[in-house]
Amino acid sequence: MRIGEVANQAGVGVDTVRLYERLQLLPAAQRTAAGYRMFGNDDLERLRFIRRAKLLGFTLDETRELLRLASDAGGDRAEVMALARHRLDDIEYKIAQLTAMRDSLGRLVEECSGTGPVHGCPIIDAVLAHDIKNPS
Repeated sequence: MRIGEVANQAGVGVDTVRLYERLQLLPAAQRTAAGYRMFGNDDLERLRFIRRAKLLGFTLDETRELLRLASDAGGDRAEVMALARHRLDDIEYKIAQLTAMRDSLGRLVEECSGTGPVHGCPIIDAVLAHDIKNPS
């Protein structure tokens, strides 16, 4: 398959395929005499794996580690579990931060009438006063 076809079938962009190849998440493609990259079914499955790992929130480094673990028949599930637990903890932390941001901004929006001069606006006043609570 040429790069456009493998990208399309994997649900990623052509530039993404090039990036993954450059970052060595995907082995260097074989080239035709004309210089076109050619990919096989293993490459397609690897691209799909990377895309699904990304959808679960794994970083590219974590995905690289998952790929390594997936290819190791004698690997230990504990390593996979540790990676997933770390990612889940990070996602839960980010959700808590976003929830706190939403709540703070929501309160400020409710306090603002939306009419009149900017002077005295509770949103601007909160930003100027540096009294926004940091969720971290």
